[in-house]
Amino acid sequence: MRISRRAFVGMLGGAGLGIAGCGAEVAGQLLRSRARLPEPFTAPLPIPDVARPVGPGRYEVTQRVAAAEILPGLRTEVWGYGGTFPGPTFELRRGEPVTVAVRNELPVPTSTHLHGGVTPPGSDGYPTDLVVPAGAPPHPAHPGEVHHPLVKEYRYPVGQRAATLWYHDHRMDFTAPQVWRGLAGMALVRDEEEDALPLPRGERELPLMICDRAFEEDGSFRYPRAHRSGHGEHGGRGRLDGDYMEGVEGDVILVNGAPWPVAEVTATRYRLRLLNASNARRYLLRLAPGGRFTQIGSDSGLLAAPVTHDAIPISPGERYDVVVDFSGYPVGTAVTLVNALADGPAGNVMGFVVTRRAPDDSAVPAVLSRPPGRPRPVATRRFDFRATDGAWTINGHRYRPGVPLARPRVGTAEVWRLTGDFRHPVHVHLAHFQVLARNGRPPAATDAGWKDTVDVGPYEVVDVLARFDGHRGTYMLHCHNLEHEDMAMMADFEVI
Repeated sequence: MRISRRAFVGMLGGAGLGIAGCGAEVAGQLLRSRARLPEPFTAPLPIPDVARPVGPGRYEVTQRVAAAEILPGLRTEVWGYGGTFPGPTFELRRGEPVTVAVRNELPVPTSTHLHGGVTPPGSDGYPTDLVVPAGAPPHPAHPGEVHHPLVKEYRYPVGQRAATLWYHDHRMDFTAPQVWRGLAGMALVRDEEEDALPLPRGERELPLMICDRAFEEDGSFRYPRAHRSGHGEHGGRGRLDGDYMEGVEGDVILVNGAPWPVAEVTATRYRLRLLNASNARRYLLRLAPGGRFTQIGSDSGLLAAPVTHDAIPISPGERYDVVVDFSGYPVGTAVTLVNALADGPAGNVMGFVVTRRAPDDSAVPAVLSRPPGRPRPVATRRFDFRATDGAWTINGHRYRPGVPLARPRVGTAEVWRLTGDFRHPVHVHLAHFQVLARNGRPPAATDAGWKDTVDVGPYEVVDVLARFDGHRGTYMLHCHNLEHEDMAMMADFEVI
């Protein structure tokens, strides 16, 4: 699809502000709810159920339509893994392969991507490798499209280090609206190295899937479609309202599917696994009335040593594994996780209430892990993310399935130089990477560790060192602003 004139001009204006130093922190267009919104910090923080295997190393999950009470007194139709939003959390262990059979009972095709997973290409969630429901048209909507009737088995070797991963729909042209309707959940990989650490665990380890949504007056999800029937289309390109081509931001912040929830905590350390599962919204997370985050992990696993931050910028697809010590607050204190990039309702994320003192034998050790060393690169490539001829492109091309822009060799590493004209969170499938530099200068403290998603600002040059381990085959890199992704800001690469 072509970007509307209003959106395109807005993009260029935002980029110009970034150059001038005023900041282009917002990466989408605000979509306001028509429903009456609840008061913040009234809903208790829900914790998604843990997926249960149906046999050794085997899970089965059904994508289906369900109703949920997200806003008080209203029912919202969600499309969920297991009929829930978020979907169940998968607890995985390094070295213990699993098979997840995904059954599709939705009215549309789907493709499931384990974000951050080191997976074989056939289980990576390629956007034209689809699980199609009963009654789907027999003819593919795109060249090379593969259809799996009703069920597909995804095989995950789980050979990677302990990390916070997540899974979500990845269907060609429709990732944004289908994730918006609920097709996302978390997956936690654990290993012996992590087990040996005295980190907070059990009820003091909280997975937090943060996203934004907008709601119609009746409680249904609001999404800016030019044709409302587009949600149910089996094929063709998505029809997004032209004024939202830069990305969609809602005015309701959800954590684990609840609006601005609150969690009761003891005056002890808590491990917070932070995930930005928004379509386009970025967050700058802070604690009020003051406090610090001790980062212990990044997208792809534990850091070598902890890093302390006053604030954490987190773009769509990124994860931060942090510890917050609530013992520094008096009992009865209300602590707010805020978003410093927004005013009004979107400026709040969730609340914590310190209820009592309690024993705490947890700690954050000075040495956390022995992550892989930094390999020597064998090549340097550039990938430029920008609007070209009114469309979102990489290196001047709209997405061309089956046409790789690079062919790295398995077991090697390369420097990939990422540039763009707007704010683009760049996600690389299969390969994990380290941020080497931003505009030729050292990376930010929050860039630490091995990652799979990095925020590239307007006219910024970000160098990353990517490792290509584990599998040969076709994989992808793309912008994780999901509206950009749906409008062809993707590219293949082939590991040979």
